[in-house]
Amino acid sequence: MNIQEIKQKFGIIGNSEGLNRAIDIATQVAPTDISVLITGESGVGKEKIPQIIHSLSKRKLNTYIAVNCGAIPEGTIDSELFGHIKGSFTSANSDRKGYFEETNNGTIFLDEVAELPLSTQVRLLRVLESGEYMKVGSSKIEKTNVRIIAATNENFTNSISSGKFREDLYYRLNTVPIHLPPLRERKQDIFLLFRKFAADFAENYKMPAIKLTEDAIPLLENYYWSGNIRQLKNITEQISIIEEKRIITPEILRKYLVENIVQKLPALAKNNNYQDFASEREILYKILFDLKKDVNDLKFLVNNIINKDEISKHSDSEPKIFQTNLENISFENISNFHSTKTRVPIENTDDIAEEVLSLAEQEKDSISKSLDRNNNNRKLASKELGISERTLYRKIKEYNLIR
Repeated sequence: MNIQEIKQKFGIIGNSEGLNRAIDIATQVAPTDISVLITGESGVGKEKIPQIIHSLSKRKLNTYIAVNCGAIPEGTIDSELFGHIKGSFTSANSDRKGYFEETNNGTIFLDEVAELPLSTQVRLLRVLESGEYMKVGSSKIEKTNVRIIAATNENFTNSISSGKFREDLYYRLNTVPIHLPPLRERKQDIFLLFRKFAADFAENYKMPAIKLTEDAIPLLENYYWSGNIRQLKNITEQISIIEEKRIITPEILRKYLVENIVQKLPALAKNNNYQDFASEREILYKILFDLKKDVNDLKFLVNNIINKDEISKHSDSEPKIFQTNLENISFENISNFHSTKTRVPIENTDDIAEEVLSLAEQEKDSISKSLDRNNNNRKLASKELGISERTLYRKIKEYNLIR
């Protein structure tokens, strides 16, 4: 069975390299009994990979069970997974089989495996190492021949360093890693998914399918999609139900795509454990790097204006002093730049204002032409202009170049 046949069988939409790579690895490991760890953000479709592996394995005629470890209370997780004997706790009125007994010779998918309590992790490690376990309240060793596939959206490096997850268990689970990329890294798949969801909802609700105008597609593809495929599906359903018009313009679409970059910034949480925010820190660093580039652009612009209109009136030593001060501007002192001791007197403010206006017009013209050359593709335009996509988006709004 090739990749396209697998996608069709399991309802997987997309042709991005990362998605195809994940499916390819799944098909290669399926005939073996190797443990697999699937990583990726929430909503990327991690549950599809274990289904593919099980269906292509020699266990395909036996039981497959998916268990959400984060949804089971800590007090009952051991009983759910390994079973219990009568009388082992207050409500244990009879013996009960656990998932590992039920799926003997089959496959068990442990979703959100990083949420397992440490005591349960010890039991799971024993199953992986020897296939042995004991029911809750029993001293009898049971045997199981089950294949374990696990998944998480957690950063295991942080979980291990903070003592929340056992390192030896991580290496046992992570024999073969499979990573599913977030939707924002699969931009060519976003419109395909939107179109599929729109068709499905049209059929479900007995109404015409919504369609995007050409200029609305880039807006959809350049959105951050913090909730990934799940968020895209929800928004498609909202538009399908709420909007009377079936042709969706950028103005209509923008009402459903709230600005969510601020929501990705780090925030205090339980135990003030900043190690839980690795992905958020990466986003913050990107914002700061973009901001730093904007500041450098500002330094360059101010330096050009001052050198051209003012510094020529002073001695040769003064421009060097001013240049040095510009180079030393940092995030800490940028707000105090206007009060530095080394100042260059500005006399011809009208000329400077005119020069700034001229530069602004040139910048607006350059951005407009670049967008035209790249068919309004902001990613290509930002690369051509040598600025970040975030800066380009801000400039487009500033100069009212939204198309």
